[in-house]
Amino acid sequence: MSEYHLKTPIEEEEVRRLRIGDIVYLSGTIVTARDAAHRRILEYYRQGKPIPIDLRGGVIYHCGPVVLKKDDEWTVVAAGPTTSARMELYEAFVIEKFGTRMIIGKGGMGMRTTEACRRYGAVYTVFTGGAAVLAARAIKRVLRVEWLDLGIPEALWVLEVEEFGPLLVVIDSTGRNLIERVISRARKRRDELIRSLSMESR
Repeated sequence: MSEYHLKTPIEEEEVRRLRIGDIVYLSGTIVTARDAAHRRILEYYRQGKPIPIDLRGGVIYHCGPVVLKKDDEWTVVAAGPTTSARMELYEAFVIEKFGTRMIIGKGGMGMRTTEACRRYGAVYTVFTGGAAVLAARAIKRVLRVEWLDLGIPEALWVLEVEEFGPLLVVIDSTGRNLIERVISRARKRRDELIRSLSMESR
């Protein structure tokens, strides 16, 4: 396991060095996007319309931040991750078409995202659930917000962060998926225990 301190935009060769189990601290710009934002990104692409942010070399954070507005300025109060599985339908497409290098969320993602990370040079990382205030402390300012008509949690929040983390690499660009490995090992161990108990009861 290694520790990395990366800055956005992230180059493909930087991502290709990361392996499952590595820890990343991120500085620069990240963009929050949940279900509705991903759907709109897909719709805009199919309609040939440009999206209002450049995701090439960028980072998408599966998050619906809690924000306050004072004197026309937004402040992020809490920014914990949301469950990433809901974005599995869209994320491979976004990685391929928009050149996103890192996804941050919680709970893991599936085979489509894993394959996209392998083919196009991206990683999926997880931020600790239940640490929303800790995440907010690493957010220095809100640079801007797009698609606010979707609602505050679903809008695209463009955030400047400093040493945002720790982020655990769960899917790397070799196609390895740490959560799937853990689940597979747990199932194997369960089956071994069941067989052992079955033999003892004979």
